[in-house]
Amino acid sequence: MITKADDFFAKGCGRCARFETPDCSAMTWGAGVAALRAVCLDMGLQETVKWGHPCYLHADRNIALIGAFRSDFRLTFMNAGLLGDTHGALVANGPNTATPSVMTFTSVAEVAAKDDTIRHYLAALKNFAERGIKPPKIVREITLPDELVDVLDQDPELSEAFAALTPGRQRSYVLSINSAKQTATRLNRIAKFRDKIIAGKGATER
Repeated sequence: MITKADDFFAKGCGRCARFETPDCSAMTWGAGVAALRAVCLDMGLQETVKWGHPCYLHADRNIALIGAFRSDFRLTFMNAGLLGDTHGALVANGPNTATPSVMTFTSVAEVAAKDDTIRHYLAALKNFAERGIKPPKIVREITLPDELVDVLDQDPELSEAFAALTPGRQRSYVLSINSAKQTATRLNRIAKFRDKIIAGKGATER
């Protein structure tokens, strides 16, 4: 993955085989991501790179992240729960995301049209960062699949390792296991996940 922000805008993020090719999403949406970058820099944010994408900071806190995908390019607002989405401009990052945090675009014109909203949200997050205000933690109950409960009851080592995982990592396994309809498939996934769970990793971590 890239380590310099300039490389993202010239080559892409480096996370897939399309890196440094015309087919890279960062190249496809080149003018758009450049427009988002200009707004972030004009707002006085510090530019760095995290997770292979340009990340913008203020008061030592992540404020926003620029991303590019095949279908759109986007600006993800960190700690978006503090915003309350007063302008109704945010969408969830995925079906299992509790707080809408993303603005998506398909043209430079859309960036220009939403310029005031982007700046309003960035300014608000800068203010929260300066004041050290963070969004309240959302505690969500995790209901384990019956198959996982049975396996954990029979495997003390696995049970202890699973209990030590962060709620997010536990949830990643629950989502993956629940997506399988057949009991046999669920049990097979649990067996494949065992080493990862023992290692303290989430379902999607390598």
